Amino acid sequence: MDGNVTQWRKASRSNDTGGSCVEVATLPQGVGVRDSKDPDGPRLLLSRDAFRTLTANLKR
Repeated sequence: MDGNVTQWRKASRSNDTGGSCVEVATLPQGVGVRDSKDPDGPRLLLSRDAFRTLTANLKR
């Protein structure tokens, strides 16, 4: 996952007041997830199915 080429997106409710936020990116091999406060830090690569399961569980 190259942050210089990859298009990362933050939630529309995210703001610059220091709240916790993640960014996601659609990649050929799945969905990338990273901490918006540490864009050069660790990143996760989830399959599309795993990402759907994660977001469904978070919404519950």
